[in-house]
Amino acid sequence: MKKRKWKKSDTIGWLVMLPTLVLFTFFVWEPLLENIRISLYSAKGYELLEFVGLKNYIKVIQAPKFFQVVKNTFSYTLWSLVIGFIVPIIMGILISETTHLKGLFRTGVYFPNIVPGLATVWIWSYFFIPGPTGVLNIILSKLGIDPQIWLTNPKWTIPLIILTLTWKSAGSTALIYMANISGISPDLYEAATIDGAGIWQRIRHITLPSIFGIAKTMLILQIISVFQIMYEPMVMTNGGPNGASESLMMRMYQYAFRDYNFPMASALSVMICIILIILSGIYMKLTKNKAE
Repeated sequence: MKKRKWKKSDTIGWLVMLPTLVLFTFFVWEPLLENIRISLYSAKGYELLEFVGLKNYIKVIQAPKFFQVVKNTFSYTLWSLVIGFIVPIIMGILISETTHLKGLFRTGVYFPNIVPGLATVWIWSYFFIPGPTGVLNIILSKLGIDPQIWLTNPKWTIPLIILTLTWKSAGSTALIYMANISGISPDLYEAATIDGAGIWQRIRHITLPSIFGIAKTMLILQIISVFQIMYEPMVMTNGGPNGASESLMMRMYQYAFRDYNFPMASALSVMICIILIILSGIYMKLTKNKAE
């Protein structure tokens, strides 16, 4: 086979990409490899002492309630798919179908994204305060309903935290779907209307198939993002009640900045990375087979 000659355009292309490659290596690959190295050593504070192999990984797995924390993290991810993935799609479709005040609705759904994340968590924490002083309980009392315990109920802790996340981020995701829907040819909707199709038929046969591609991308991005949830349960429940809302990232933070055990924190972060790679690989395999 004849070798391809190096062209001037190839040199220009590599020179254009060089700054990005250098920055990517410095800010991504070097910290990642260093993190793996730290996870294989024992340490005293910031000083690495001796090579211990996989002992830090074993300690992480043998730590109290480790598998409960793993289960909690997967629960966050599953609840985010039930609540946080569906809601933006519904919002995007409904706003796209409106005729009047569309700009106002777009601004309204995006407004929660302007609020700082920590402020959002504090606001919703006051809503979910148990007893008669909580905002939601005050509203329920006006309807004759007894106060609820909300975040102190292990069955509802994770769904309520995901509800807070959805309120915060659903608007920006809905705008992405709206932008995708706006690119659909109006001729398709006109033809469907002429054929007597109602709004639900148009959504089912035109809108949903058209946003399927972007929905697949948003799905895997949401899984990766929610799997790394940390400060929301830390602020709202501190991992409680009785560890019912503690996540893997929260435990990693505790290893690093509470216990100053950086090798165990690094080991756990590597394990999280491996889990996300596996989940991403399974997702890509399933979606590839479906596309074929």
